[in-house]
This record gives sequence, structure tokens and C-alpha cells, in this order.
Amino acid sequence: MSRYDFPTSPVAHADAVVAGDSYRFTILTDGLLRYEWADDGKFEDRASTFAVRRKLAVPDFYVWDRGDAVEISTTRFHLIYNKKKFSSEGFAIQLKGTITNRWRYGQDIKTLGGTTRTLDMANGRIPVEPGVLARDGFAVIEDSKTMVFEKNGWVAPRKPGTRSDAYIFMYGHDYRDAMRAYYAVSGSQPLLPRWALGNWWSRYHRYSHTEYIDLIDHFERDNVPMTVAVLDMDWHKVNIPPEYGNGWTGYSWNRDLFPHPSSFLQKLRDRGLRTTLNVHPADGIRAYEDQYKEVAKYLGYDPSKEEQIKFDCTDRKFMDAYFDIVHHELEEEGVDFWWVDWQQGDRSKIEGIDPLWVLNHFHFLDIGRGRQRPLILSRFAGPGSHRYQIGFSGDTVMTWDSLQFQPEFTATASNIGYGWWSHDIGGHMHGYKDDELTTRWVQLGCFSPILRLHSSNNIFNTREPWKFGTEACEIIEETMRLRHRLIPYLYSMNARSALDDEPLVQPMYWDYPDAEEAYTVPNQFKFGSELIVAPITKSRDPDTHLGKVKAWLPGLRFVDIFTGVVYDGDRDLLLHRYLAGVPVLAAEGAIVPLDASHHLKNGVPNPSSLEILLVVGADGSFDLIEDNGTGTQVDDGGFQVVEADGQESGDDNVTFSCTTISYKQSSGVLRIGSTSPMDPSIPKHRDWTIRLIAHTPREEVRCQLKNTKKSSVVKPLADSRGTVIQLNSVPSDQECVLELGRGPQLDIVDPLSLCWPIIYDTYMDYDKKEAIWSTITANQPVSTRVSRLQNMDLQQELLDALLELILADSRWASQESFGF
Repeated sequence: MSRYDFPTSPVAHADAVVAGDSYRFTILTDGLLRYEWADDGKFEDRASTFAVRRKLAVPDFYVWDRGDAVEISTTRFHLIYNKKKFSSEGFAIQLKGTITNRWRYGQDIKTLGGTTRTLDMANGRIPVEPGVLARDGFAVIEDSKTMVFEKNGWVAPRKPGTRSDAYIFMYGHDYRDAMRAYYAVSGSQPLLPRWALGNWWSRYHRYSHTEYIDLIDHFERDNVPMTVAVLDMDWHKVNIPPEYGNGWTGYSWNRDLFPHPSSFLQKLRDRGLRTTLNVHPADGIRAYEDQYKEVAKYLGYDPSKEEQIKFDCTDRKFMDAYFDIVHHELEEEGVDFWWVDWQQGDRSKIEGIDPLWVLNHFHFLDIGRGRQRPLILSRFAGPGSHRYQIGFSGDTVMTWDSLQFQPEFTATASNIGYGWWSHDIGGHMHGYKDDELTTRWVQLGCFSPILRLHSSNNIFNTREPWKFGTEACEIIEETMRLRHRLIPYLYSMNARSALDDEPLVQPMYWDYPDAEEAYTVPNQFKFGSELIVAPITKSRDPDTHLGKVKAWLPGLRFVDIFTGVVYDGDRDLLLHRYLAGVPVLAAEGAIVPLDASHHLKNGVPNPSSLEILLVVGADGSFDLIEDNGTGTQVDDGGFQVVEADGQESGDDNVTFSCTTISYKQSSGVLRIGSTSPMDPSIPKHRDWTIRLIAHTPREEVRCQLKNTKKSSVVKPLADSRGTVIQLNSVPSDQECVLELGRGPQLDIVDPLSLCWPIIYDTYMDYDKKEAIWSTITANQPVSTRVSRLQNMDLQQELLDALLELILADSRWASQESFGF
């Protein structure tokens, strides 16, 4: 294989094809159809940017050739086509099943949204490109004009002539099946390195070697762990002679700021960080660059003439020099991966070849050429871009409107398979100073695919937590610690994404497609398998000091993992939080593993101390996935991705180390399984903290290791959210069983004690406060107290906050005793 080649399977099985002189249908799955038209009868069998594998198992389908028409039927659709050039009159499809809508060729389709190339200059909501999920049941990916890959892996334009090449998804509300079909054709999301899931520092600022190292050491002193160091523009020469143009493109270190680059990069690595450099490739290689002479000689230029070597993604020899001479030299100094910042559109010397696609694809292949896991940070180029992992969403304006749009934007990206957006957390430019806005943005970043703090080069625009007010600084730093603690959960979800095609962030309607309410909370999302997040993206009320967000809970019972408040499901509600809080809810049966290290260190070793958040009330199970962080793998679809030990997907060899944590509600037994297979990267013994959210054991709690006959009593400790149980030095190769007592239930939390601080802190008349307190603590039915509150002419924000707590858990209202 050549350096640019990668395994594909673009030619569909002949048995899946129905074709005539100028048309071709490929039944890829029972709900995914490729339809092509070519005047000359020459169809496209090369891999495209979207479709790298069309050779799938042939689904069951039937074909009736009526002479002047053809019909195709699967379990999901029935197609009728008149064998003429595609038209609305001659090409139609009827869905089968619970949704029986009809689609005609050329019909406008409104999907549930996908994503877009960039948020540059966005100040709030902007249009996004379509996804492959739609409430009407149909979605189309138009693939006629994208570039393709030759057999040797090099890029090429489409054949000339009148052609149509598109894919129609016909899955009704079976959204997950639609996404699995999408990934089946386009390839799965590759596994991210573990360190990519921690805290990234990125600021457009003229750092020096000393200033950057001092910055990282300041975070260390504050016990805020960092995993990725990002260097923006000024790492390279920017103030260049005017005859060379502007300084955006550059590959030569600014020695005034970084006199010894290798030493600088090694100091970052010694501190547990990986490093990426920002590159703007558009201006090619110019004569002032350190690598110019070598590149010029390789490409046949006379170095003495100092002629600009223009960027040309269609020239294979230029790309060889671009990687082998320019980038590899910097990687040898210690650069781990690249932030590819292409902003110059989708045109190149050859029509149909998009430079962004070329850069994403070949940068990813090149950085993964060794045993390291490939990773790039770049922009979205269209369907199929998820194969290149982390997206840089661009330079947003720093406003509440921009923050308000970002959760929805992140969630709908999963509708086009794009699960790893990295936003400029805090916003990028313009805007205004607002500690609350930045704090809320960092909270969103904690529950985003990537947390990368960033800001523009305005000297007043900073992201260092200690440069904000005391309240904001403390919350931001604690939020960043929480992000690091979440890495065991996040890495397990990372593996789930790569292996099971389940993006980390998902809109609510993926799980509840037939619930109308699921479509009314675009900013609420599933965060992995266990959590629902409803971020607060609007400023707090000046009187109550509470931020609020509209939420919807499905028909389960939930607990906020931070407050321990229990909520009935199957309803809309408003959730209120002080600036330090963000609503993160877990259903009964949820299991969330966290890093419980006393001192969180830079980097991401597999921790020797873990905490399990457990919500009793229903059965639950969670596979904690870990590995040694090395090795490459080839996905079964052919695109090069990386997993733990270099084995191809489908091999008998085990890729990951797995610790299964399971909970059985009827018996109240929590099992922490043995880790298998054991690896030197997994600690031989671990301390486990079990945090029972909103649960106080009523019986004696016992613990037993599987290979021992005796069990021991452990003493639960109460805390503000429930109960904590500590298990020390548990052998990782042994199963640990914790017995909580049969059928444990969530505590009935008294909401009145939670109402007190809200009333106390609200700016309002003292006598009115006393009247409110007397009303909610009266010895009357809850319904009466609620009615009285609603008739007290209270500020709406205060009333809503009190009612949230009083009506959170209907079990409290049904108790016989109504007194406080």
C-alpha cells in the first residue's frame, strides 16, 4: 500500500444492485438506498468522501421489472421508478411500518439538522446542513459532487457529464438504525487517545517559552489538571518581510519566543501534556521558512530564486514534501498532532477537490503512520468528516446568544455522525466581559465532547481562571477538575462510540423518537449512556441569583448527581441552579465511574482510586473500559483507526481491559467485576468509593471479595447527596460484591430545607419572605400550600424555583405528615 492508501470496499455486492442503461440502484441495507443516474451509463465505483464501504451484507429485497417500470421492496420501503431520467413524476418511494409517508424525487426534506463547516463569526443561531434523521422518515445525502479516492488512495474528481449520485435513508423514527446504516457505509468514529478527553489550554496569545511553562505550573499549583497544550499562531514567525505576504502561514519557530523548541516541548511532555500547533497551510512554503531550501530542492525549484512554493493539495509530490520535510521535522522535535486551520473555501486547482477534505484525510493518515493513535483538530468538511475525529468549530462571538446555540449545535451534529466537536469554550472574540457567561460556558464545556478553553488575541480577553472574580474562578477550576474526574466515564464512552456507533452527545429524541416533548428541548442532551444534561445558557435572575433551563424528563425517576434531588419523570419542568450548579440527571439504575484521586495530575494514567456514582431503584450495568494507550488498529470497515493493542476489529484478541460494574435492584447487590485482561497499565489494587446518590441504607452493608468465604461489614458515611462507602485496596483481578439490602429505594428528600436558602438569598421584602416560609411549612396538604403560593403574587422566578423543589418528588407530597 502507498502512504496515501487506506483500506476501502467501495464496490457493492452485485446481488445488491438493480441497474439499467442509465440508472443504478444499490440496496445497501433494508432502509438505505443509493440511486445513480449517468447519461453515458458509467457509474461511480470509487470510494467517495462519504461512502468508503458499499460492500455490505445484501439485505432481503424483491424486484419486479414491469418493462417500462421497476419496483423494489424491502421490509422498510417500496420504490416505483419509470426507468427514465429521475423526476418527481417517475421516481417515488413509500415507507412501510408505523410511518407511511411518501417521498418523490426532488422533494424538499426537512431533517432534524446536522452540522456545518464553521461557526466563524457566529453570534447565536446559524443554519446547519442536513443530517440523516427526519420526523417524516426520509433523509438524503447528495454525493454527486464530492471528490473520490483512486485505488492507490489518491484523490480525484468525479467523472464529467450529467450524473446524479445520492443516498436516501428510509428509517422512519428508527433513528439509531439510520445512524448505524450511516456509519456502515461511511466508517465508524475512530477511538480518541485518552489524553484528548481532559482539559485543553488554547489561547491566541503571543506566548513565550517561559510564560507558557509558568502558566501550566500555575494550573498545577491550583490542582487543575491539564492534558493538551495548544499553541496558536505565534509559535511560528508572524512578522515577516512584506514581500512574502502575510504571516498566517508559517512552519518556522519564532526563536525570540521559543529559542529551544525541543526543550520547550519536552518540558510540556514532562508535565504530562501533549502538544498541538496551529497551522494555516494556504500560502504554501515561502523562502523565509527554515525548511524552504530542502522543500525547493525536492520539488525542483531553484532555492536561490526564493520563489514561493504554492500550496497545492492536488500535487502528490507537494504533499509528500508537506508531510515528510515540513511536518515530520516538527514532530521529531515533540509535536504530537496538528490543528489544521483551513479557512480558504472548498476550491483547488482541480474542480471538485476540496482542500479541507484533502488536509483532514491525509493529515489523519500521516499522524497515525506509526504506533501512535492518530488525532487531528480541524474543520468539518461534510458527511464522512467524523472519520477525522475532533472538529474545530471556529471563532464564535462571545455572547449569551452564542452560548445558547452551542448545546443544540453539538447534539444535532450526531445526526450526521459527527460526535467530537471542540468549541472555543468561553467564545472567541468581540463580545464583552462577563464572568457569569464564561463560567456557564466552561460548565457546558465540561459536558461537551472536548473541553478546550480558547480566546482571541485581544489583550483583555483571557481564560485563566484566576483572572476572573473569586466566585467565577472557584467554579471554573472546580469544573475543570470535574472534567478530569469524568475521564474514566468519558473513555468508556469513547470506546462505545468507536465500537458501537454511539456518539457521546445525543439529542433526546434518539431515545424517545415518539415523544413530542423530546423535540422541544433542543439544548438538553444525553451525555453518554448514563447522564442527561440540561445546561444553563442564559444569565441568572438578579433577585433570586438562579439560572434556569427548561427541561423534559422521560417516564423514569431521576436524581441530580450534584444536589441529590429526586425528580419524577414524564413531565416538563424548569430547573433552577446557582452559578455553581448545572443540572445533570441520572435515572434509577445509573452507574457513573469517576477518577477519585486525591490529587489530580496532568496526563491521564488509569487511576488507582475510582468513585462509582450509583442511583438505586432499577437494575444497572456499566463496562469500565481502559487500555495501555498504545497501538493502532484497522476498523472492520477499512478506515484506519486506533484502539488499544494493534489488533484488527473482529480478531479474537481482546482490545481493551474491561471492568464490569453491575447492580441488581431486587437483591440490592453491587458487583465490581474483576478487570480482564489485566495489563501493567492497570493498578493491581484500587480504592473504590461508592457514592449512593439520594440513598441511605436501612440495613447493614456487607462487602465480600469473590475468592474469600467471609464478608465484612462496612460503615456508610452520610454526606449532602446521600451516602458514601469506602473500599480500600481491592485487588483488581478479583470481583468485589457489596450488599446494600434487598430492594433499596431512593430517599424521600425533604424539599423544604432546600427551599430555605433560595428564600433567604432572594432580594425581596423580609415580611414577604416570612409569609412564604409560613406557607410552605404549614400543616396542610402540599396541593393547598402550592395553591397558596401561586396566589401570593410572587416574582415568577422565585415561585418557579420553589415549585421545582416542592413538586420534584411526588412521594414526598403523598406522605401522611405535612409538617417541616
